[in-house]
Amino acid sequence: MSPNNAPRWYLIQTKPRQEARAEEHLRRQHFECYRPLKTHPPLRPGQQARADEALFPGYLFIHLDCLHDNWYPIRSTRGVSRVVTFGGQPIPVRDELIEQLRRRLAQPEDTPAAAFKPGERVQLSGGGFSDIEAIFVSNDGEERSIILLKLLQREQKVRVPTRYLHCFA
Repeated sequence: MSPNNAPRWYLIQTKPRQEARAEEHLRRQHFECYRPLKTHPPLRPGQQARADEALFPGYLFIHLDCLHDNWYPIRSTRGVSRVVTFGGQPIPVRDELIEQLRRRLAQPEDTPAAAFKPGERVQLSGGGFSDIEAIFVSNDGEERSIILLKLLQREQKVRVPTRYLHCFA
């Protein structure tokens, strides 16, 4: 079989909040699917883990062979809205992208704030901030940090999402 005829990954758009339903019904029809999920650790020790969240809400990947798989049942599958197309043609997703997603999601998620030490210079980017220099003060829970930011000639303590912080370059 030539590489052009090999099974490839394609993108499926699901109906709102029906990714799991679409995946379940596609699997029942013996299609190979991949729905990347981000797992959330518990907020506090002893607490149950929060529900998994779709990395791409409203979408999932399906592995199909252009020549041998019957694509027609996909459109009428519960939870499926459509196969994503460009110019009327489904465009395959690179296998490498799927493998990268699988590897990245398999790694335990480190909290980014664990990498910062009090007094360390950090760079703030995202959420309306553009490469602003600040000083890391402390963690403020799992997803937020307290930084010292110079605003209007005064230093102010500000709480920001930790994902906005980066090592100062």
